[in-house]
Amino acid sequence: MNEKHKIILFDGVCNLCNGAVTYIIKHDKKNVFKFAALQSEIGKQLVAKFNIDTEKVDSIILIDDEKHYEKSSAALHITKNLSGAYPLLFGFMIVPKFIRNAVYDYIARNRYKWFGKKESCMIPTKELKAKFL
Repeated sequence: MNEKHKIILFDGVCNLCNGAVTYIIKHDKKNVFKFAALQSEIGKQLVAKFNIDTEKVDSIILIDDEKHYEKSSAALHITKNLSGAYPLLFGFMIVPKFIRNAVYDYIARNRYKWFGKKESCMIPTKELKAKFL
């Protein structure tokens, strides 16, 4: 089984990020994505491989083959692979990146205050374990 999956790195202690991962799994009908917490060993290895500064990007990162997307670009690229009308959201890529990322950064900065934080990373259920690296 040598399938190529896109990898979503996420903040494993963030309630908003964990909710987003659960939501993505539910709408990933084609089984496109695998997941790893930024705090996990594989997460740290991928961050190092792609030379990602986690001081600047600490929420969601999408790795697609040898490319990676950060912040709003990652979120919008993820929507392209979801079921339903979600791929239409990719149209927001026409909004200049500095505007998209300003909104994204505002939410990311306040995510713990608004949505809370876990003491440790999410532990996937037995059924979902195959989706995680």
